Amino acid sequence: MKWREHLRTINHHKKLVMQHCFRVGLYRQGILHDLSKYSPKELLPGFRYFQGNRSPNDAERKAKGYSSAWLHHKGRNKHHLEYWIDYSPEGDHPLVGNRMPVKYVVEMFCDRMAASKTYRKELYTDRDPFDYYINSKNSYLLHPETKSLLEELLTMLKDEGEDATFAYIRKHVLRKRNRK
Repeated sequence: MKWREHLRTINHHKKLVMQHCFRVGLYRQGILHDLSKYSPKELLPGFRYFQGNRSPNDAERKAKGYSSAWLHHKGRNKHHLEYWIDYSPEGDHPLVGNRMPVKYVVEMFCDRMAASKTYRKELYTDRDPFDYYINSKNSYLLHPETKSLLEELLTMLKDEGEDATFAYIRKHVLRKRNRK
């Protein structure tokens, strides 16, 4: 039953993100992460297009030319870089990535780790979120500061592991934000 497997997948992913967020002290974000996935606008397409090894949004996009679930999701979840894309106030108003608040960059990092763990399962390594980012980075519209922090965290995860990266986030990234 695809609907049961989809629920199991999103529950597992949400649990991992919550654990990651809790490890860095983002308790509220860990609890509230991705609640929109349980809304009918996201849940029903998820049931229909569930595949098990990647996001059902990809299959919906392939079938329809767009993903209604993704359009709904990205507009309600600030940890997605797409939430922060807007027209530039400068020049001819091209689309730009605006600077994301640090707490959402950290949640995005946790989300990418959890997604890699969810879909790669026992094949997961701390390099997977970095590789996923590198394969798509040329298509992202990210503010330079947001890009720099995300790349720093993904590189640290790849090179030094989860424990060191979470400790760094707690002691340096989020502490610095709280002092401002």
